Amino acid sequence: MKPAAFDYVRADSAEAACELLARHGEQARILAGGQSLMAVLNMRLAQPEMLIDISRSVSLARIEIRDGYLQVGASATQAELEWREGLARELPLLQLAFPHISHFQIRNRGTVCGSIAHADPSAELPLCLLALKGSVVLRRGTRQRLLPADQFFTGMLSTARAPDELLEAVRFPVARPGQGFGFREFSRRHGDFAVCAVAAIADAQGLRVAVGGVADRPMVREWPLLEGSALDDALNEFAWALDARDDPQISAASRRHLVRRLGRQAVAEALQARNSK
Repeated sequence: MKPAAFDYVRADSAEAACELLARHGEQARILAGGQSLMAVLNMRLAQPEMLIDISRSVSLARIEIRDGYLQVGASATQAELEWREGLARELPLLQLAFPHISHFQIRNRGTVCGSIAHADPSAELPLCLLALKGSVVLRRGTRQRLLPADQFFTGMLSTARAPDELLEAVRFPVARPGQGFGFREFSRRHGDFAVCAVAAIADAQGLRVAVGGVADRPMVREWPLLEGSALDDALNEFAWALDARDDPQISAASRRHLVRRLGRQAVAEALQARNSK
């Protein structure tokens, strides 16, 4: 199929994009990398009257450190972040997750903010943003609001962004001394969306474990520094709380098993990384 007819407008700044969103609201969509949006348009699951292309905006392509966060602009590609010098030091969790994100051709065009805005529950970047206690910068006109990741994702492909708001940037907290990170994923084939993915962070306060691909959005739990049967029990409770369902791809029981197994592996990786520092 091909998309329904639409108008195309280039916006070279956040201000220009917000002005168009204010005028057209729900009838407009932001186009950055287009790796998720174009598939939705081709299947006519969305039929906007206008596409606002921000992909050539220099001001929205910035990736920079701000107040302990790595801020990624709306038109910055995943590849630009993946190959950023110092990423392993600044965001070790993303360095672990990037090889699992589709294929390098997709990462070369797809944007970080586009993946966050699409809010696929199986996608790796929303999972990492939630695990790291990151946030999104939403802009309406000249006003901004900062929304934590756990308030931004509201359901399957659903977020708290208003129709006239631009997701201007996302903020990932930079790694602190004493933190260790782990990431594990299972998919049918390399590059496919995750059947189950687990991100783990260990520090002196305890464990933070996030799971994607099972519920209608990524979910997170915080525990003390558990080990052995106590960790197994906590992961088992988490697996059941996610309310996994049978589907043509995999059974609910198998998904719960993956949460427990990948969870143990991700936590072990995070603890090993923390202890080696």
